[in-house]
Amino acid sequence: MPELPEVEVVRRALQHGVGRFLIRHVEIRLARTVAFPMGDCAAFTAALTGCQLTSWRRRGKYLLSQLVRQGRPAGRLGVHLRMTGRFRWLNGEDAPVCPHTRVRFLGDGKELRFVDTRSFGRMWWVPPGTAASRVITGLQKLGPEPFAAAFDGAYLERRLRGSRRPIKTALLDQSVVAGVGNIYGDECLFLAGIPPHVASDSLSRGQLDRLCGQLVQVLASSIQQGGTSFRDFRDLQGVNGNYGQTAWVYGRSGVPCRRCGAPIQRQVLGGRSSHWCPHCQREGG
Repeated sequence: MPELPEVEVVRRALQHGVGRFLIRHVEIRLARTVAFPMGDCAAFTAALTGCQLTSWRRRGKYLLSQLVRQGRPAGRLGVHLRMTGRFRWLNGEDAPVCPHTRVRFLGDGKELRFVDTRSFGRMWWVPPGTAASRVITGLQKLGPEPFAAAFDGAYLERRLRGSRRPIKTALLDQSVVAGVGNIYGDECLFLAGIPPHVASDSLSRGQLDRLCGQLVQVLASSIQQGGTSFRDFRDLQGVNGNYGQTAWVYGRSGVPCRRCGAPIQRQVLGGRSSHWCPHCQREGG
């Protein structure tokens, strides 16, 4: 599933590569992709036809674009890529429509195409004057962004007080911190020298400060490298992200640690695979 870096890479590409795209026609090829208005593809199509997609912003793993029609606000388009969703931008190109194309936004020889192999991706139209969180209810549950000033060791200390769940499981909780998933949970724990299975409330303030700092650094590094493409992620031009080639532990079970040479371990926590080095990530370290 695309995590914060991959979604941020897509946001930047949409902002700078697509620009103020005018939608002349919307073709919905899979009805359940439209989450709002639920079950009303005609209303979704009518709401977006004639609109420009202007500024894009990201919240956690969600994307939101401001819609403008004839110079006036026309609501917003919300998108969640889920496991395999991705955008493809066609600027004057005539490319065959693949069977996994779910929504097509067409206009003036250009096309923004939403492709989703697993079909879990969702889109919402947020009417003008309506808070996005009222329509996209998942936004209500999100914790702070990792890059926000509010996300620091003091915040994690308060938020995780009394929690015995593994720290890796806590990092994947979107109400604790927005946008972090399996890949970067593993990576930041390695860099902070913290095993994924230790109880959240057993960590010292120093460890939590270190964890926050390493999370910010690994996310920033991945964004710079275009994200991670272990499976399905591609940017708007179909290009792979490069972070996976330099990952410290994620997806490297049984492979020697890049630091110490010990075999990387894999264990399941909360139904998700975790990868870690038993030498570099010692309890109490």
